[in-house]
Amino acid sequence: MLNRIRPALGRVLTPVGHVVARTRLSPNAITVIGTLGVATGALALFPRGEFFWGTLVITAFVLFDMLDGAVARVTGKISKFGAFLDSTMDRVADAAIFAGLMIGLSRDGQEPLAGVALYCLVAGVVVSYAKARAEGLGYTCDVGIAERAERLIVALVAAGFHGLGVPYILAIALWVLAALSTVTVAQRFAAVYAQAKDGAEAAPEPAP
Repeated sequence: MLNRIRPALGRVLTPVGHVVARTRLSPNAITVIGTLGVATGALALFPRGEFFWGTLVITAFVLFDMLDGAVARVTGKISKFGAFLDSTMDRVADAAIFAGLMIGLSRDGQEPLAGVALYCLVAGVVVSYAKARAEGLGYTCDVGIAERAERLIVALVAAGFHGLGVPYILAIALWVLAALSTVTVAQRFAAVYAQAKDGAEAAPEPAP
């Protein structure tokens, strides 16, 4: 859903990309630094119950990580390996965020909600894998009510307010994320199945 604003976001980030490019940081270095920052914030602060400060650290590094594409464009260092690295590091960052939430909630005695966080982690991996596998097979798979950006925004906003003492918000957010992630997986399965079925029907019958 938020993919629709990417062109506008790219125009906003391009001037910042020019500034960051002067530091001689490569796009791949930005990707790795951003991921390490997110993982450190999530796994060091969330398990200690520091949900608000953990959210601030994670958000700062998520925003920093968004600059890798802008720097790649302005420096002309766009590469297939860079795209592969970015996608892989996104999975690492997402796993760290939900693992941190899971550990923190478990230590707070909220084991059922920790289980929901684990489900969100696994469902998020399946959402991403379904798209990658479908595109590897030649199908398009851009459907889904809850892609990565939506899931991150919901999880981080809820975790931040939970850290400020707002009751029930993290529980509601995780249950909603679990439901939306499940729907997204189903949407992607349906989209690929429809394309595969159409392809099979359009294929000519083998000669006798």
